[in-house]
Amino acid sequence: GIPGGLLTAGAWDDNRNFALFEAYLATHASLAGQPELTAAEREAAHEDFSGAREPQGALDIALLVDTTGSMGDELAYLKVELGAIATRLAEEFPNVPQRWALVLYRDEGDAYVTRSVDFTADVAAFQAELDAQGYDGGGDTPEAADQGLAEAVALSWSAGSVARLMFWVADAPHHEERAEAITDAMRVARNRDVHIYPVAASGVDELAELSMRSAAQLTGGRYLFLTDDSGVGETHKEPTIPCYFVTRLDHAMLRMAAIELSGRYREPAEAELIRTGGDPTDGRCELAGGQQAIIF
Repeated sequence: GIPGGLLTAGAWDDNRNFALFEAYLATHASLAGQPELTAAEREAAHEDFSGAREPQGALDIALLVDTTGSMGDELAYLKVELGAIATRLAEEFPNVPQRWALVLYRDEGDAYVTRSVDFTADVAAFQAELDAQGYDGGGDTPEAADQGLAEAVALSWSAGSVARLMFWVADAPHHEERAEAITDAMRVARNRDVHIYPVAASGVDELAELSMRSAAQLTGGRYLFLTDDSGVGETHKEPTIPCYFVTRLDHAMLRMAAIELSGRYREPAEAELIRTGGDPTDGRCELAGGQQAIIF
């Protein structure tokens, strides 16, 4: 079997670094197919999500996973990681009810376009569903990400004092002509207070990164990106992100869930830290021109 704890990732919060996010969007203003969000929508999200947050008493986690052929490495490791993550969350938050859901997507013409397993509190059953999944198809680079995202936001999310996290694991963007559809799905997530946490896998291009970061910023999630520190899979795109911690992916996902539940930011434990991107001092990196980036 595959050992757990091999995938590595960084994390970034575009609401904490909104001026840098705006500059990034301006740089890619002519990129075809990007989400059709307005500056006012992004600004409203920034106001909602840049400050303190309320603690939550329960946890809904949905995994939205691209299962096309290029995702084989990531999917194999994810299967191993996720059981461990669920177990660790149960240990760390024994009084917090947890539910898990799964949405898979490929592309038009594949064996399926989307496939979903709605929320269950039975982690073992969820793990069995995940273990049963393979990867195939895909062909060209863009995939049916908009349909997967729409299906994931339509799951039976809990209302009330619940941390609602969607980890969106993918390596390819939506089809350019589906920009409106994926934007609509992001807006539904925002309206349902579902926080999207992309996990950008190897092969991510500019459209995929911009779309994932837009989804995270709009909904109050954070952008996770796999790094080459693991030595697993294809080479990972060096993100346009100047300041980050690299930890194991399972530690990063656990940290995101813990932050959502507690409402309080926390750095990775020293033992979890593999390296940093940039040269952070007191949680910030100095950039050219006197700007600062705040680490997440």
